Amino acid sequence: MAGQIKTVHQGQRGVVVDAFRKPINYEQLTSISGATGLTAAKFDGAHYAEIQAEGQDVRYRDDGTNPTTSVGMIIFAGQTKPYFGDLSTIKLIEVTATAKLNITYYQL
Repeated sequence: MAGQIKTVHQGQRGVVVDAFRKPINYEQLTSISGATGLTAAKFDGAHYAEIQAEGQDVRYRDDGTNPTTSVGMIIFAGQTKPYFGDLSTIKLIEVTATAKLNITYYQL
């Protein structure tokens, strides 16, 4: 049945989700020169997000501290990061000007 989680487990390369996923929303963030959170109205009801950095590298933190251009987990330009954490706590910032973030929110 679509939307039903079959299994979630830790694999050799990270979390593995064997499920059907349903996209429920999308947003593009283009003003991320300061630490920026995701839009709550966009991720309402989502189980996870795929976050793609476009144009420039981006850094993020989800531990309650804002990322800076030199501190935080990096998402390289062109890379897509599946994010399974609390969508209300992640903050992102561009490393260099002109970065964009493309984010699709999913239900499982």
